[in-house]
Amino acid sequence: MKTKIDLYVITRVKEKRLEKNISQAELANELGMSVGFIGKVESPKYPSHYNIKHLNQLAKILDCSPQEFLPKKPLP
Repeated sequence: MKTKIDLYVITRVKEKRLEKNISQAELANELGMSVGFIGKVESPKYPSHYNIKHLNQLAKILDCSPQEFLPKKPLP
């Protein structure tokens, strides 16, 4: 089960990915991961999620700060 913070981060990454017109396949390739992994992360049905290392790599790929994937205040 994904936590509120997992869902927040995943949503922010997906928004950035779509903003940059990057497909799941392109993102997976850049991360050196399978397309299936990205699909599972973005699906609420699977427990897969990004870790801190992923967030740093994603920030490089999406040309932003890793902080952009995190909320400004703790989630309830």
